[in-house]
Amino acid sequence: MHQGKKGFFITLEGIDGTGKTTQAKLLAKNLKKRGFPVLLTREPGGTLLAERIRAILLELGEEKPVPLAELLLYGAARAQHVMKIIAPALAAGTVVICERFSDSTLAYQGYGLGLDLEMITEINRIAAGGLAPDLTLLLHLETEEICRRIRQRDPESSGDRIEARGRAFLEKVQEGYLQLAEAAPERIKVIRCQGKQIQEIQEFLLAACFAKLGEGGGNG
Repeated sequence: MHQGKKGFFITLEGIDGTGKTTQAKLLAKNLKKRGFPVLLTREPGGTLLAERIRAILLELGEEKPVPLAELLLYGAARAQHVMKIIAPALAAGTVVICERFSDSTLAYQGYGLGLDLEMITEINRIAAGGLAPDLTLLLHLETEEICRRIRQRDPESSGDRIEARGRAFLEKVQEGYLQLAEAAPERIKVIRCQGKQIQEIQEFLLAACFAKLGEGGGNG
């Protein structure tokens, strides 16, 4: 485990439109209510520099980064984020909740764009300094519902660059996430969100968190 780590690291994953931001905020609020010190953050982002990299990655610009450049930009943002924000918080015993982390890179750049998975795993490891989540909550929705939500959210625009890649790309990413979950069932918990209300989904997330926090993680 990452040197000096004594907090608890939770990541929320899933393709765009699954409700990660809403659920992450609710989760942070609910854990704080129960007395846990909590830090809520996101990737790419979390620091001023990493947020600037996020803008480069997600905006539809004149020059799109090639897949390898995109991968390395995500790695650069993660390195800054881990060293400046996540690692110090964990060392202080905080529960860190992060929207997206290394699984996103594997799902989007690996399964989605076809870059070598072993190379991505190694770049993820270097960028994160060996840090891995204690628990990953994978929010899963059917692709049809995802596309409907994206259109509803921004009907006038094609959305950001990742959303603009279209349904076939999102389906590859979705399948990638499920394969990652199958390979690491102890860490990655799939939360089926189809047809469920926000609070109902939150209850599943809390149950998964407390099951893990009760194993000796948490605010010690």
